[in-house]
Amino acid sequence: MDEMAPGTLLADDELARTRVRFLTAEPVPPGTVRQTILASWRRSREFRVEADRIDPRYFGDQNLDIPLMRGAEPVLDKLGEQFDGQPISLILTDASGVVLTQRTGDADLKRHLERVELVPGFSYGEQSVGTNGIGTALEDGRATTVFGHEHYAEHLENLACAGVPIHHPISGKKIGAVDLTCWYKDAGGLLIALARSTAEQIRQALLRHSDLREMILFQAYLQTCRRWTGIVLAFNEDIVMMNDRARQLLDPADQSVLLSHGTAALTDGRRTSATLALSSGLRVRVFCRRVPGQRETDTAGGVLSVKLIEAEEALAVPSTPMLPMYLPGVVGSAPLWLRCGHELDTGHQRDEWVALEGEAGTGKLTLAKGLHQRHHPAARLLTVDAAVASGTDWAALLREHAEAPIRTLVVRHADRLATPAANALATTLRELRERADAPWVVLTLVPEAETKPALAELLKSFPRTVRVPPLRHHVEDLAELVPLVLSKLGYGGRLTCSAAALHLLMRAEWPGNTGQLYQVLRAVAQRRRAGTIRPGDLPAEFHTVGRRPLNRFESIERDAIVKCLEDADGNKVRAAKLLGISRATIYRKIHEYGIVPPAR
Repeated sequence: MDEMAPGTLLADDELARTRVRFLTAEPVPPGTVRQTILASWRRSREFRVEADRIDPRYFGDQNLDIPLMRGAEPVLDKLGEQFDGQPISLILTDASGVVLTQRTGDADLKRHLERVELVPGFSYGEQSVGTNGIGTALEDGRATTVFGHEHYAEHLENLACAGVPIHHPISGKKIGAVDLTCWYKDAGGLLIALARSTAEQIRQALLRHSDLREMILFQAYLQTCRRWTGIVLAFNEDIVMMNDRARQLLDPADQSVLLSHGTAALTDGRRTSATLALSSGLRVRVFCRRVPGQRETDTAGGVLSVKLIEAEEALAVPSTPMLPMYLPGVVGSAPLWLRCGHELDTGHQRDEWVALEGEAGTGKLTLAKGLHQRHHPAARLLTVDAAVASGTDWAALLREHAEAPIRTLVVRHADRLATPAANALATTLRELRERADAPWVVLTLVPEAETKPALAELLKSFPRTVRVPPLRHHVEDLAELVPLVLSKLGYGGRLTCSAAALHLLMRAEWPGNTGQLYQVLRAVAQRRRAGTIRPGDLPAEFHTVGRRPLNRFESIERDAIVKCLEDADGNKVRAAKLLGISRATIYRKIHEYGIVPPAR
């Protein structure tokens, strides 16, 4: 009963009564509403969508200079001519349901769609207006019809709509939706067929508009799929393609590990096969092939051919599954973070001195200390900060080590060493390395520092470089990091973080990484020393999606809007009244500052 024409639906009165029963939390009799619609109603209720009003989120004027619009416009223009004078609307949205363009051939229908704000700039995702052809098609990922009382919001009950997601013809990524909307009384069974046809025409147009680099990679991906029966992934900086076997056998964490390996292989110019242990416990053999671009010196991307290692073969190979590794004082289970920890541990096991490279505040020193505590909890660890030790007599390290053996030596901020100091340290470390009781040495530095001529001699003693990912690349670890930081601040068990506040933290860019997180939570804890951290406890910048730097006046204005939205429980109309501005102005300001209104 997925895609039914209006004539085959249950009687309107019965459907209307069923909707009321659902909204009043009464049991819904079996068979009175389609399962896809019932599932969407439940999601709408979870999203706290109001059923008695239309209040879609406004995102302002959208950038229409995008591949989706360039591919879709000729198709929409041609179809729009056929609809001229007809009570039907042709709508194109982005992947989140924000309307990009709406073409309506009938004046009455156009006025009604304007009243319910089904117009460019407004979101018709399920989280915004509940069950409807656009949002439900995007949520379900398939062609969807919604007729009359099947809509969650009562102001849409006189409409019928058919929505179809649009997928990129090369990457397969969901990039938007096409929707046909008309009066419910005029709806026919061909509505969904026409919507499907339109979506396919747009997909074909996008294929013709794809750039040459994407096409070259796509052709290489297809060639590999034809001759390889296992897992295939193709990738570059912009797109990822994978066959059905990859989707069935690999979870997102495994996919991330393989793509990280492929990216590293392309960067290093490696072409040999490798055996990897994935976070799910699977062992695979993977071969990465570079795909040349239009010129041989260019790179269009890479293609990974992946084979699962059979159980009996796996027994013959030493198993090193990428499982969470206990490091005292360290938390995190994201694939990139796990990989970093395992690489550091491998360097230690092989007695290789390691250069830890990462942005400021990513946790390089914490990782080194955690690994030392894991393997040598009772031994001595010495940390030297090169940033404040430029005049250090490095040879004194030899004397100190002789008096009190150092098991692990961490040299921080090595990138700040001038050439003479770096060379003096290199000489000292070479002498230290020759001793039977030589310590394990970790050097920390910022990205790209390895290319500095001043460090060339020093880095010869460090055969392994481990890159520590910035926090923005493993924000899912905030769920573990926030409680850890609160505990370190002395609020463990007394102060927790709500899911809504954590969601806002995960949206942030974190240029200062975990060091910035520590400062933010310390400021929050000074105001709320116990209980639960709510969105309103966070600084105003965490209620926005960063767009551009704000001047002092704009920051004050943004903070005032955020505060009033909190006071109004997310109701934009009430917030506008509190501020003494119009609804249009607050919508514009919310969009301009990238403010994320609190969930209502």
